[in-house]
Amino acid sequence: MVLCGVAITGFTVTVVCDIATRMLGHPWLWLQEFTMTFFIYGVFAGTAAATRRNDHLYLALIAESMRGAKRLAVETLARLVVLAVALCMVYYGYFNFLDGFKSFRLPSMTPIASLYAAIPICGVLVALFTIEQLVNGWRNGFEDAE
Repeated sequence: MVLCGVAITGFTVTVVCDIATRMLGHPWLWLQEFTMTFFIYGVFAGTAAATRRNDHLYLALIAESMRGAKRLAVETLARLVVLAVALCMVYYGYFNFLDGFKSFRLPSMTPIASLYAAIPICGVLVALFTIEQLVNGWRNGFEDAE
């Protein structure tokens, strides 16, 4: 959650500074790189945080209306789908990250892989939090997790 706060604050501050410097007639072009970085990392950190807090959208209403074995099955299935997506983010995100060393951001000439790194990192965190939810749900029941 701290990373999400840092990202949204950084995004807001850099946008304001970008607008101010452009209005003053002396734009800082490198600010756009920072703005993009804060935005991208904020989105992916927010995805992981939403997964951790179970605030993301999935078959919640259907599962909440069930009890016992049906609830266990639906909750497990929903989390296995999220886990599969997270593993795809790790796998394909890693290849995207490696491919990002072929392109560079202007004006800093930083490899675009610095942005693409957020994808597999997010996938690892989402997978970790989903596994945690599965283990806790299997041990304590999913009814208590609401």
